[in-house]
Amino acid sequence: MQTSSDRHEYPAHWEADVVLRDGGTARVRPITVDDAERLVSFYEQVSDESKYYRFFAPYPRLSAKDVHRFTHHDFVDRVGLAATIGGEFIATVRYDRIGAGGTPATSPADEAEVAFLVQDAHQGRGVASALLEHIAAVARERGIRRFAAEVLPANNKMIKVFMDAGYTQKRSFEDGVVRLEFDLEPTDRSLAVQYAREHRAEARSVQRLLQPGSVAVVGTGRTPGGVGRSILGNIRDAGYTGRLYAVNRAFPEEQKELDGVTACRSVRDIDGPVDLAVVTVPAEHVPEVVTECGEHGVQGLVVITAGYADSGPEGRERQRALVRHARTYGMRIIGPNAFGIINTSPDVRLNASLAPEMPRPGRIGLFAQSGAIGIALLSRLHRRGGGVTGVTGVSTFVSSGNRADVSGNDVLQYWYDDPRTDVALMYLESIGNPRKFTRLARRTAAAKPLVVVQGARHGGVAPQGHAVRATRLPHATVSALLRQAGVIRVDTITDLVDAGLLLARQPLPAGPRVAILGNSESLGLLTYDACLSEGLRPQPPLDLTTAASADDFHAALARALADDTCDAVVVTAIPTVGEGAAGDAALAEALRSAAAAVPTKPVLVVHVELGGLAEALSAATSTAPQLAAPGASSPPAPTAPSPTGPGAVARAAPGAAAAAASRAGTQAGAGPASPAAPDTSAEAAPGLASRTTPGTAPRTAPGSAGEPPAPSAPPSAAPAPDGAHLIPAYPAAERAVRALGEAVAYAQWRRDAADPGKVPEYEDIDEKGAAEQIAGHLARGQGLTLGSRETCDLLGRYGVHVQQALPAPTPDDAAAAARTIGYPVALKATAPHLRHRADLGGVRLDLADEEQLRRAYAELTELFGSPAELRPVVQGMAPRGVDTVVRAVIDPAAGAVLSFGLAGAATQLLGDMAHRLIPVTDRDATSLIRSIRTAPLLFGWRGSAPVDAAALEELLLRVSRLVDDHPEVVAVTLEPVVVAPHGLSVLGASVRLAPPPARDDLGPRTLPAY
Repeated sequence: MQTSSDRHEYPAHWEADVVLRDGGTARVRPITVDDAERLVSFYEQVSDESKYYRFFAPYPRLSAKDVHRFTHHDFVDRVGLAATIGGEFIATVRYDRIGAGGTPATSPADEAEVAFLVQDAHQGRGVASALLEHIAAVARERGIRRFAAEVLPANNKMIKVFMDAGYTQKRSFEDGVVRLEFDLEPTDRSLAVQYAREHRAEARSVQRLLQPGSVAVVGTGRTPGGVGRSILGNIRDAGYTGRLYAVNRAFPEEQKELDGVTACRSVRDIDGPVDLAVVTVPAEHVPEVVTECGEHGVQGLVVITAGYADSGPEGRERQRALVRHARTYGMRIIGPNAFGIINTSPDVRLNASLAPEMPRPGRIGLFAQSGAIGIALLSRLHRRGGGVTGVTGVSTFVSSGNRADVSGNDVLQYWYDDPRTDVALMYLESIGNPRKFTRLARRTAAAKPLVVVQGARHGGVAPQGHAVRATRLPHATVSALLRQAGVIRVDTITDLVDAGLLLARQPLPAGPRVAILGNSESLGLLTYDACLSEGLRPQPPLDLTTAASADDFHAALARALADDTCDAVVVTAIPTVGEGAAGDAALAEALRSAAAAVPTKPVLVVHVELGGLAEALSAATSTAPQLAAPGASSPPAPTAPSPTGPGAVARAAPGAAAAAASRAGTQAGAGPASPAAPDTSAEAAPGLASRTTPGTAPRTAPGSAGEPPAPSAPPSAAPAPDGAHLIPAYPAAERAVRALGEAVAYAQWRRDAADPGKVPEYEDIDEKGAAEQIAGHLARGQGLTLGSRETCDLLGRYGVHVQQALPAPTPDDAAAAARTIGYPVALKATAPHLRHRADLGGVRLDLADEEQLRRAYAELTELFGSPAELRPVVQGMAPRGVDTVVRAVIDPAAGAVLSFGLAGAATQLLGDMAHRLIPVTDRDATSLIRSIRTAPLLFGWRGSAPVDAAALEELLLRVSRLVDDHPEVVAVTLEPVVVAPHGLSVLGASVRLAPPPARDDLGPRTLPAY
């Protein structure tokens, strides 16, 4: 695209898609000679005021000389970038390298003058900020370290762009012009500013998809049935509050309506803006639809259509073209091959999905990359607890399908700010940007629980429809890194729902101490065992006997909650018969009232074949918080069906009629009544009970509506007061305790995250010398493993001292080496199949003199072969201790990871290694050595002497610093590291150098490339 006189080829890697402040997208690319007409057209649409601010004088039009100058660049000393939408310029930025006197210069001059021009219609969208990030990255790549800009004092917007960027800068005023100079090296503040802008933009882009003011379903069938017609009906029946349109080019011209919805032949025919288009047409017709939507100004697309990357290589190319096409118009995409999106907010009530019923409003956000798993999640949350409306239902749901554009990272950005989401549940089959996901997960988890189950974790490859960068890390390592970021990582969908329901409405436990009480000794013991298995500290179960009444449960729970040695309570209950036995509703009310007195401790219920209790715990219609539009009124309740099915309550216990009415009722203000939820008392999903203050009439929360009155209910039932907690009920002790264990671990992480520790400074580290040594080694090749001496020299610059080992190719060489080192010594075979395998007999220890050394040498060669095969070395004896291994590796997807474990075959067999992301803080190092299952061997197990943990932690911190300071160090292994009661000895080490993998988390904001 450039002439032969240009010094560099067109830098295609500078092209990028960015999300702007308002959630729309733009394309950033270099300006070339082919852009002359676009530049002139762009300039004509800029106001005279903006032109004046750019050129400091009236400048109504560009001359031919100007156009040539602004479109001919060498991509080194003169660079221009443009932000485009629909192929047209909306903003430009350029730099010109200058010398000391401000005159044009070439390398090695490291300063450049920068200038912007943004079309007035697009000012305020964050275009200039995004362009500044990209032009700064380009400048750094070309050896420019500092920008200078001259701005008129009245141009406050542009001054703010520079001042808010976070770079180290200097400001001066001379000759009526503000001169700004700033270094381009990223700082903590500039990265924080960049991340904050990224968060606002991506959250807004998802908000535009989930809260549209108007929706068009493109591909709505003319006859009932079909995907498009079904989704149209689902949106209408959910009571969507915005404008809805049915679009099908096959509609007759005279048709203006379909199922009560405005019908159009094309998106272009819609009179008014369209915020969201749901695309259900066949794949071959999607490009035409995208063009229509883009030209009409549609903000986003949900593409239900399959046949893209899920169908093979040809479909993958079709998917890339789809994303590029949509981004050309500034639109974001959910899908393709998506199940749809849902927003239960009373202000929106959007069910743009294939789910036939709108989920109950609640506080849980759901994200699923799989449509099938999305169905399973919605179904389980819909059926739990006998179908009580609201309470712990869904706030928003996103099924991303092939995840071509909008991903889990984007949804996390939205949930972080969403006041209607208290808990985030995610089913992930691939993580496209692990570094970014870890960063966002850590921030989200500090504010609200994030529970993740990862599918396809043992398959080694992502699902066919997902284009993600591969990681070399095993799943166990990835899981450990997610937990370090505060993610609650579970294995199954059942665990996902169980943990989500507990975290949605129960307080976090203050510790692992658990009280157990109930009317079954056996169930109590099972719960006790389950607590021990989860690492909790249970108290002996309190057996209330099968004759326990509701008052007995109330009193026992009240005592347990009042006990300062108890952090959580698990109540176990089995069916009872006979006079005085606790009825389901009475027991539920007893538990609620006792729990309400101490709302800071979580309470869980384990019930066995006691469906009535699960219903009663969840169905208190007077305590279910509802969300409704201001002024909305409750529709009349349909007649309640008789409870049927396994576990249904046959007797008319107090509150049973209310429970039945609740199961059959409709959400207040939710539009047309949805079918009554089925009785699911036998469903293996938790129920919920609301805590209310005993003797206090619950109040209706402002802006909400209570449940429809049931025949036996008070005439004005109202929801629970704000902050009321719900008691989850589980059908198995293991499930309840597993959820509680996750809550305990997460609560501890929250406490630790408040003080993450620090990366210590060590005065003896020679960072500059290490950098020079690394550069010298890499000058010999792109990737190499250092020799023994070079390894020791490099590690020594960071205070990691490897014990000397001398080669011993002959018995005489071994004897000479021993004399140099001093007896006693060890003789070790270092051949790859024997290295670090003391169990195979390739090591002889405590050789006190030359005679023992020569005898050991002869034994090794007789057993394992010639010295050339064995590669024997002689090394001094280290103080006795525990053999450990320390590793660090840079994964291209996840980043730098530090790992620790005990040395030996048993650790390798069991996979007992702990992992932390680099850089490691002092608190990370402390927790790392205590995270492995064999950690007791380090701390005096069975009477052994505890090792020097402080020395081990310092070693970990020094290795972390080495890899963090020098990303060219792509792998470090220290094995074995013998940790003694006083000090430690590094007996073996290897270091591999290579050019570091490209990092996409330190450059300017970009969307994944397609």
